Amino acid sequence: MSQQTFSPEVKQRYKEIRRARRIRAVIGGLLFLAVMALFYRALIAVEMTVAQYIRYGPQFLGALEQYFPVTTVNGVPVLDVGQYWEFIIDRNLFGQAGITLAMGFAGTIMGFPLALLFSVLGSGRVTPFPFNFLFRGVMSSIRAIPALVWALIYVPLGGVTPFTATLAIATDTIGNLGRLFTDELEEIESGPIEAIQTTGAGRIQVIVFGMLSQVTTPFIAWTLYILEINIRIAVSLGIIGGGGIGYTLAVQQRLFEYTNMMATILVILVLIISVEMFSQRVRSYIRAEEEPMGLWELLKGFPRRMAESLAK
Repeated sequence: MSQQTFSPEVKQRYKEIRRARRIRAVIGGLLFLAVMALFYRALIAVEMTVAQYIRYGPQFLGALEQYFPVTTVNGVPVLDVGQYWEFIIDRNLFGQAGITLAMGFAGTIMGFPLALLFSVLGSGRVTPFPFNFLFRGVMSSIRAIPALVWALIYVPLGGVTPFTATLAIATDTIGNLGRLFTDELEEIESGPIEAIQTTGAGRIQVIVFGMLSQVTTPFIAWTLYILEINIRIAVSLGIIGGGGIGYTLAVQQRLFEYTNMMATILVILVLIISVEMFSQRVRSYIRAEEEPMGLWELLKGFPRRMAESLAK
């Protein structure tokens, strides 16, 4: 069997490929070391050390015993859900959850009109460049400030209360929902708009029947999605004093009543999952391509979605 030979061009290309792979490997290794160094510095900045775990570990394990109280049934240890239920009924946590739901719902409805207005005016199809960026800038500025900060800004109106928390949610909705609406308007077809214009329709008629008529379904879907976020934001605002079930959670935490805290967290979970299931079902109904999420998927993604809402 004769030895296979390659042309000089092929050999040169092979060497270049090997060299490029080595360079990528070196760069990847350096990036990994840089990320690990930054990670180490971040741990030092937040004072996360082994000594912290050793110092507070027993205290945390003791708290876990209170989070999940145990009783015995026929000599078998089981979770004492009776303690949870007693606190839920005694403090009317479902009523407090209703206040949180009202805050999120009212804030969404209050913010919707301005979100719609700014999104239309921020569209290049309605307002010419660069004036449309004035309205986009307003929405971006609103989105840059978290809802927690908006609640503090509205403190002079009456402190941190359900009223100011609802205003904060409404303001946050203008920025978040308006930006989503604007992106949808930029992707609509030009044909229906031109067809409406050929009939001699006025500016408002072109916007309503030529533009908004194309995005009715995604607008409803995005509004329901923002409602989900706003319910979680309402919980977080309650923790800083905005009322509702979040405030109850904060009070029990300050009292170190971990069993009561867990009961409150369970009601929060029921509230948010119920809203998300309703929203998912409606969105999957109006969007044929969207599959509704099951209960397990909603439960599994709850911590991540709650953390994202706290960052907004």
